[in-house]
Amino acid sequence: MADLNKVLLIGRLTRDPELRYTGSGTPVSNFSIAVNSGFGKSDDNKVDFINIVAWNKTAELCNQYLEKGKQVMVEGRLQIRSYQTQEGQKRTTAEVVANFVQFLGKAGDAKDYSKPKSEDIDQDVDTNEEFFDNSNFDEDDIPF
Repeated sequence: MADLNKVLLIGRLTRDPELRYTGSGTPVSNFSIAVNSGFGKSDDNKVDFINIVAWNKTAELCNQYLEKGKQVMVEGRLQIRSYQTQEGQKRTTAEVVANFVQFLGKAGDAKDYSKPKSEDIDQDVDTNEEFFDNSNFDEDDIPF
């Protein structure tokens, strides 16, 4: 059987995303989310703070539309990496490398990224005009 490294999380951002670029110009965004375990009494709930790394277009979109407190679903893989601090100490960290980030929350909860600007809308369109003229519709034309 093949190995599987897949993570699916839903949580809220604990800080605004931080967008940087690699030496070759590849965008990378870092942020963390708080994920409630949801087990036990509400007073006993454990919260995990998980670091997320997004690359390329996903990184740019996260930086553009997400901010502290927004709810997201992150799908990706767990990555454990080691690095050395400026003081020479070796550190190990766990993070989720995001393959997919879904912005969640109610419509008024997120930044308005799907609504067109008013200047983008053609003001001359007659909204009362019939969209589909069914006067020449023949039920015998339906194949089922």
